Amino acid sequence: MDRAAIRERYLRDNVAVRLGGLAANLLRINSFASRETNSTVVESLLDESKFFIEWTAREVEIERAAELVELQVQLARWQHNWLSIWNDSIQRKRVAEQSHLWSTRVLDMSGLLDA
Repeated sequence: MDRAAIRERYLRDNVAVRLGGLAANLLRINSFASRETNSTVVESLLDESKFFIEWTAREVEIERAAELVELQVQLARWQHNWLSIWNDSIQRKRVAEQSHLWSTRVLDMSGLLDA
C-alpha cells in the first residue's frame, strides 16, 4: 500500500467528506466482521482508519478531535489483540457492533446528513 498516495488523495477532500470516508470504513468493518475469511481485510481497514483519523483530527474542533483520538485508541487496541479477537466470535461481534456505533457517530460528526 502506498500510504503517501492514499494520504494525498484523502487530503484533497474537505473535512466533512473525510469524516464520511472514515464512517464508511467503520461500517465496512461492521460488515466484513461477519465472515471469518475477512480477517486481513478488517485488519487493513483498522489500520487505514487510524491514519484517516491522524490526517483529519487536527482540522476539527477540539471536542471532536478528542472523540476521534478516543476512536483511534480503540482501533489500536483492537489491532493489538487482533488474533484473539478474530478467533472469538463473541469478541468479533462486539467489534462489529462498536464499529457500527462509531460509524454512526462519525457520520453525524461530519454533518454530511444535515445538508
